Amino acid sequence: MSYGLQIAAFAGAGLAALLLTPWVKAFAVKIGAIDVPNHRKVHTRIMPRLGGLAIYLAFVLATLGAWLFAGSDIDWKVALGLLLGGTVVVAVGALDDKFELSPKMKLLGQIAAALIVVSFGVRIELLNIPFGETVVDTSWLSIPLTVFWIVGVTNAVNLIDGLDGLAAGVSGIANATILVLAVLMGNGTVILLSAILLGSILGFLVYNFHPAKIFMGDSGALFLGFALSTFSIMGFKQATLVSFIVPLVILAVPLGDTFFAIIRRVLNRTPISVADKSHLHHCLQQIGLSHRQTVLVIYGISVFFGLCAVLLSQTANWVAVIIVAVLLLIMELGAEAIGIFSKSRKPLLTLFSRLRSKPADNSRSRL
Repeated sequence: MSYGLQIAAFAGAGLAALLLTPWVKAFAVKIGAIDVPNHRKVHTRIMPRLGGLAIYLAFVLATLGAWLFAGSDIDWKVALGLLLGGTVVVAVGALDDKFELSPKMKLLGQIAAALIVVSFGVRIELLNIPFGETVVDTSWLSIPLTVFWIVGVTNAVNLIDGLDGLAAGVSGIANATILVLAVLMGNGTVILLSAILLGSILGFLVYNFHPAKIFMGDSGALFLGFALSTFSIMGFKQATLVSFIVPLVILAVPLGDTFFAIIRRVLNRTPISVADKSHLHHCLQQIGLSHRQTVLVIYGISVFFGLCAVLLSQTANWVAVIIVAVLLLIMELGAEAIGIFSKSRKPLLTLFSRLRSKPADNSRSRL
């Protein structure tokens, strides 16, 4: 397969985002789509948001340009569904950037966007029973399962958008992982669309990395989460255990942060919808890392999980289970070490500490 079109589309999207972002910045300031500092935010000056509009416009322009030259190996029906659904989710995010919509309105918009791509054939159709040949046809459950996945990932990406360049960089790494896996599997549609999205992210990141000149806002975070969740369904439809796990590993940083946030709020008996300052990036800053160091550390974590996802895609089921078990252990230990869900409850670290102390206690008693 020749990748000339994909490379050109990637470069075109990057250039478009690079040129569009200053215009979007001026537009955001003009209409008052700005982010004002408060007790939960780390920035100390008013910042324009709505930067996601630049990512979205670059993605649309590059996709339409690729459509003029692409061959028949691209599923343009699915691409159209992604564009239409993406338009809805960007519109919802843009309205929130300007007017701060209620969580219920944002959720309804995300569900509507998810249903659009579902209607264009993007669905989780099969589930595999681990270590067996049994494949379960999800039948009518495919629609709610797909909507749940898309909405869940969309909000997970939105939750990590707390530092300059964080959501864009993590999404870019996850998207690059999907691109690599799509190349390995020869999925032309995902290769093209993920290459375009990667170019759009990198072009925008020039202005968004610390110190940022513009925030992506909900318009960007929601669009990136929506696109990544859709790509993951398009790219891993095979009915295998590995194909079920790989998207979870690719998106481990936003999904893990969201999971720990839910656990943390349950333990603290606070509503799940109430925001706090105990997300991954907050915890890393609280242990002494600078703004830039925190972002780079989370980039490194994302790259690690991306490499693990590629490794998983090339392994047998039993190896995949071992790798996932190790990854879960690492995630739990890391979460406890930085206090992401509780500053005092650290069950595994406490257990390991007791196990290490027992041999020393026994030796002293013999003396």
